[in-house]
Amino acid sequence: VQLQACGGGLVQAGGSLRLSCSASGRTFSSYAMAWFRQAPGKEREFVATISPISWSGITTSYADSVKGRFTISRDNTKNTLYLQMDSLKPEDTAAYYCAAGSVRGSRGQHEYDYWGQGTQVTVSS
Repeated sequence: VQLQACGGGLVQAGGSLRLSCSASGRTFSSYAMAWFRQAPGKEREFVATISPISWSGITTSYADSVKGRFTISRDNTKNTLYLQMDSLKPEDTAAYYCAAGSVRGSRGQHEYDYWGQGTQVTVSS
């Protein structure tokens, strides 16, 4: 699967952005999807993950630093993953990457097999 992220930009603290990640291929719905981010001089870190749809529904998980402010969602009819980011802070400034893998709920980068290019989010104070 090929992934392409977009939607980044410059926003003031307290503002909102919505990132999108478009996926090619017909198996998008079967993948666990995630967002990671990498700030300058720092390692890439987990942001959020969403499971494939199953008989038990969809499950999501967030890093503590974004919980309550960010919302991950997916539209399998459009092969698209989203990250709604509200109440943005300067420390959210980073390149954001979407990823696809086969392990539900994983926060580890090594569990994700496919990656999109980063989209830059800059939050000014």
